[in-house]
Amino acid sequence: QVQLVESGGGLVQTGDSLRLSCAASGRTFNYYHRAWFRQAPGKEREFVAAIRYSGGNTYYADSVKGRFTISRDNAKNTVYLQMNSLKPEDTAVYYCAAKYYTGNYYSGSYDYWGQGTQVTVSS
Repeated sequence: QVQLVESGGGLVQTGDSLRLSCAASGRTFNYYHRAWFRQAPGKEREFVAAIRYSGGNTYYADSVKGRFTISRDNAKNTVYLQMNSLKPEDTAVYYCAAKYYTGNYYSGSYDYWGQGTQVTVSS
């Protein structure tokens, strides 16, 4: 069965760093664009970062540009989100997502989703 499983979330302080991982199983995701989204309490889910299936192109939301880095390791079927200089406004549940490479890599709908991992940044 196809699964995306996030890990690496936790409670940190302002200015700290954290690396999230999303491991895929059930099929090889080499030809899938992959992305990270987040959702804070009472707010809609928002786009954070995306990486093209080849790994050569990335795209970031303005709110995280310069602080977050998305990367992938196709040998491990895993995508990462390195988060630096964390702020309280980064507090949210972070979800990874994937879609087949025929679509745009940073927009449109995503077909596969993980269950999310909580990131909490204290002041």
